[in-house]
Amino acid sequence: MTKLSDRLTHQLRFVRELDKLKGVLRRTSLIDRSRRENSAEHSWHLAMMALAFAEYAPPGTDVSRAIELLLVHDVVEIDADDTFAFDVAGNLDKLDRETAAAKRIFGLLPGDVAREFRARWDEFEANETTEARFANALDRFQALLLNDAAGDGGTWRAHGVSREAVLRRMAPIETGAPGLWPAALEAIARATEAGHVRDDIARG
Repeated sequence: MTKLSDRLTHQLRFVRELDKLKGVLRRTSLIDRSRRENSAEHSWHLAMMALAFAEYAPPGTDVSRAIELLLVHDVVEIDADDTFAFDVAGNLDKLDRETAAAKRIFGLLPGDVAREFRARWDEFEANETTEARFANALDRFQALLLNDAAGDGGTWRAHGVSREAVLRRMAPIETGAPGLWPAALEAIARATEAGHVRDDIARG
């Protein structure tokens, strides 16, 4: 029986670990509301969105690089779990939890590959490159898309989220994927009119 190289052994260990991402449930449900989506599905959906919406990325965006960022950005949730965007308390230590997770999970890979994957995760988190801004914009837009398409406000209505909070959360779309910004505003307006988000300004 051939002995596997240490390199392949580490790569196999990492890929087996990734299977756990399929069991991490997010707050957002599928459009048909049959169940909550998991983080692996979320990452795949975002990668497909990057391909489908490539024309709306800022000029010069390397869409392939953005897809790489999207595929690694939530791997840390294997340890850190999904943190709801509008959970103020949960977001206080989010970066610490996810940084520790990144160190452990990417550390399963051979050193050179671990550094490459960690660099992609760091790039997404820093949100400074054109590719990272596009990836982050899609990450925000996906949740909006699911909440809007379901027709009941989804997590916005369930958690009593305000229109202003949604606008703040979606703001990166305006610069990261400017071509999608009108669709985001339209969805937020629709949710406001339907009462799926609170309109605190209108209430006075």
